[in-house]
Amino acid sequence: MTRTLTLLLALAGFFSTAQAQDAQAAQRGSTKVQMCIGCHGIVGYQADFPQVYKVPKIAGQDARYIVSALTAYRSGDRKFPTMRSIAASLSDQDIADIAAYYSTLGKPDGPVPAALETPVPDKIRNAVTTCVACHGVNFSTPTDGTIPRLAGQYPDYLAAALKSYKVENNPHYGRANAVMGAMAKPLNDETIGEIAGYLASLPGELRTVPQPKFK
Repeated sequence: MTRTLTLLLALAGFFSTAQAQDAQAAQRGSTKVQMCIGCHGIVGYQADFPQVYKVPKIAGQDARYIVSALTAYRSGDRKFPTMRSIAASLSDQDIADIAAYYSTLGKPDGPVPAALETPVPDKIRNAVTTCVACHGVNFSTPTDGTIPRLAGQYPDYLAAALKSYKVENNPHYGRANAVMGAMAKPLNDETIGEIAGYLASLPGELRTVPQPKFK
């Protein structure tokens, strides 16, 4: 009994410390996002390279995914000139702090439904069957924190992201990910658009939270 109580107290102390550290990182991150809010802090803001699409909702993504994405832009595994330039200016600590900030920004009012409220359309069922293995059955509960939440994301961004995994030998655009490349390359643009539209229609945790440009 004494050992159990000691273990519970130790675990409580660990989680309390971890939560405090996360809160501190998010606070630091709030002072480091000046380069981010010009695009990600404006609802509906659009990028125009290599096509026009809304920049992604990142508030509500897992911090580990944001770290993974920014690190990939910095290393060149994700090719996009603007993001590469921004990520190259960030230290590992900066990336961790920014990720912590956006992961706690704009949480939804209630929990996201654990099951799909809208069944997958028959036309794209085969194409998305394997997606749930990583992105979760509701596309909002990934099996790993480095995998993005997809439910409720902008459809045009999702389409652009899927297409980017098909790109090869382009120095300015594309994403190096063997798993996603294998998933995306067999898909034509029409199917990609239908998948993106369906995922965007689902309830999720992602948000674009308007933010003042200068604090």
